[in-house]
Amino acid sequence: MNRIRVEITAPVGTIVLARPEKKNALDLVMTRELAGALERLGTDESVRVIRITADGDDFCAGADLEALEAMLDRGSDAHREDAEALANVFRLLRTTPKPVMAVVRGRALAGGAGLVTACDLVIAGEGAQLGYPEVRVGFVPAMVMTMLRRCVGEKRAFDLVATGRSIGAREALEIGLVSRVVPDAELDQLASRLAEQLARTPPAALHATKRLFYALDGRSFDEGLALGVSVNVEARATEDFREGVRRFVRRDR
Repeated sequence: MNRIRVEITAPVGTIVLARPEKKNALDLVMTRELAGALERLGTDESVRVIRITADGDDFCAGADLEALEAMLDRGSDAHREDAEALANVFRLLRTTPKPVMAVVRGRALAGGAGLVTACDLVIAGEGAQLGYPEVRVGFVPAMVMTMLRRCVGEKRAFDLVATGRSIGAREALEIGLVSRVVPDAELDQLASRLAEQLARTPPAALHATKRLFYALDGRSFDEGLALGVSVNVEARATEDFREGVRRFVRRDR
């Protein structure tokens, strides 16, 4: 039985976490399915935006602890394989040229919060809860810290990972962990509207924007400007840009 579903209503592709009986907990099978879905949607020319949602009351409660318990006495190679599978999902979320939006209802904890943090946009219902409680069970939110520090800054990130506390959607918005907070009853409708809006954006411009946005990590001010000049020049050569300029000029005449 698949842990996820992939639904394509072009130009939006949706990945649905489909283990509600497990609160959509992540195991090796599920992370591999997620990676496969991201690779498939990332190369599907009919898809311009990728959305991640979930069945049930919670987005994702983190790692499947029963699966982890079954691995306790296995060697380090097995544990590395499991960790690298999740790291690969995070990497794919960042490197796919298409914007990826998480639609969060209920709880997104531990690896589930990591999945949210790795997405480009996060639309959360007012009742959503996010947290990184790994430290409370002697674990470390190791891979997610790379992304979390970039999202919310050092002090707030350390507070979250060291205390393991959960925060509500409004606080998550305040610190920059989510993009928008909307009423729970309107979450799906408003997220769909935003996905459709993004899908109407010229794809070359959107892809270049995402690529440049993350390529700026770790670069100096001058290096960032130089890279921006290159991308600016590339964008000017596209037909979307040419047509967009002509359209605006004609409109203003």
